[in-house]
Amino acid sequence: MSKPQRSHDRQGSTSKFLTSNRQSASTLSFPPKNVVRCVGIAIFRTQAARDVGCLLDLDPSVISWTCLPLVLSRGNRRHVPDFAVTRATGVTLVDAIPDSGKGTPPQWASDAAQKLGYGYETHHEANLRGDVRLDNARDLLQYASFQVSLGDRLRVLTLLEEHGAMPLSACLQAVRHIRDAIGVIAALALRRFIEIELDEGRIGPDTRVSRFRG
Repeated sequence: MSKPQRSHDRQGSTSKFLTSNRQSASTLSFPPKNVVRCVGIAIFRTQAARDVGCLLDLDPSVISWTCLPLVLSRGNRRHVPDFAVTRATGVTLVDAIPDSGKGTPPQWASDAAQKLGYGYETHHEANLRGDVRLDNARDLLQYASFQVSLGDRLRVLTLLEEHGAMPLSACLQAVRHIRDAIGVIAALALRRFIEIELDEGRIGPDTRVSRFRG
């Protein structure tokens, strides 16, 4: 068999492997359903991967992320990372490692990613358990599709511009005429008009809110 033919067959096999992984993941469903910065179809192989996706949506350094983006290979071995994450500093391939160990990435994945010019990182499900930032991200993502009027957006932004960082309860007063005022605040945070403190505790009346500075 000629080299061009072998290369063509290898590419076809790789494409089929990627398609198979995506099709298998598309039959699964993990909460929450909404995403903000995912480019393409949001598909996840495990709840751990879905949780990492939640954190990516609330990471201010993340421009976008893609699910099951490509195939890493070494010899005849192949692996599809959970995500490709785009930041200003470049693209990083990311794997979520569930407690069950099922689907644990191979040890050579990092080297294979670096050879293609990507960074590589892993997130263990055990380290995500009880993470208050993750809990807050899940709460906020319920409002990913919430539509905020121009008037409400200006009310909140003007308040924060004039008074600086404020408790969430004070920001809610600016949109108290809305039936779901928290939806306004959550949607503005997800769209990076404002920042909500996510690491100090569960979101509550005293949670600090400020203008998004990037």
